[in-house]
Amino acid sequence: MLNTVFRLTQPRKIEIAFSEIDIFSGNVIVRPTYLSICNADQRYFQGTRDPKALAEKLPMALIHEAVGEVVYSPDENFKPGDFVVMVPNTPTETDEIIGENYLRSSKFRASGFDGFMQEYVSISADRLVKLPADINPEVASFTEIVSVSVHAITRFMKFSHERRETIGVWGDGNLSYITCVFLRKFFPNAKIYVFGVVPKKLADFTFVDETFLTTEIPEDMKFDHAFECVGGNGSQIAINQIIDYIKPEGTISILGVSEYPVPINTRMVLEKGLRIFGSSRSGREDFVKTVEMYKEFPDIVEYLSHMVGYVKPVRSIKDMMEAFDLDINKSFGKTIMKWEK
Repeated sequence: MLNTVFRLTQPRKIEIAFSEIDIFSGNVIVRPTYLSICNADQRYFQGTRDPKALAEKLPMALIHEAVGEVVYSPDENFKPGDFVVMVPNTPTETDEIIGENYLRSSKFRASGFDGFMQEYVSISADRLVKLPADINPEVASFTEIVSVSVHAITRFMKFSHERRETIGVWGDGNLSYITCVFLRKFFPNAKIYVFGVVPKKLADFTFVDETFLTTEIPEDMKFDHAFECVGGNGSQIAINQIIDYIKPEGTISILGVSEYPVPINTRMVLEKGLRIFGSSRSGREDFVKTVEMYKEFPDIVEYLSHMVGYVKPVRSIKDMMEAFDLDINKSFGKTIMKWEK
């Protein structure tokens, strides 16, 4: 079966390539329908990644956040017409201690091998999770980043002490918003405080207890635990502010990605006996948990729908280019490509 793949060959240049899909491989074949652009995709597309990394990974089809329709399945758990979310993490081994998303041998779509910008995707059945037929497909398309927050919160529950009365979240972007939506469900009785830099963005956090500008934090502010969802150049300030205001023996979950080493106040980490852990990507179990919570708490999907920014119908490479250009100019939310290939 001949497949069309849309690969980034160099920054801002997408070209068509053809590949053969073996329908006897045992894989399920999915037609992508809604694809969500991530910041990592943009770094490749705009060429802001390290030149060495670009040279090693291109050409490559982008996008690791996507849903689609099953068109062929040899697996009894899926049938043609099923609406599914595709898991980009692809492990090649199992480990009883280390999660699939932390194994160095695991592959990740759109980071070393082709992502979901394809006419059809040949994928193992264990990399698929069935979605409710009536779910908002635009929201479902960015389930991958949602599952990253669910993964981090699940790990937080293992690492943190049980006094979880107050939780601080640094960041006013997509990851912070998603994390807060789920913190509210995991810990309905906790007070959730959000700290950011843009008042207009903070105004969207209507479901938390209070929001603060990072330049106007009350001197007597204290909380039990914290999540850092800033990343980039703001990581150092965010993490050190958390260390200043968190209570002793609190746990700090780091989610923001920084390209450079981040200096932190280790003296206060030691004096307060803090636990700091990082989380990256997610695995199948996190996708399953996320979809279960979509079903259990329908208002989650409603809150997440506020993150849907541009929805760009895509029928050509020109449309793909326009979608990436729309996305780079957004201030908040997700750009969705409605795949009409």
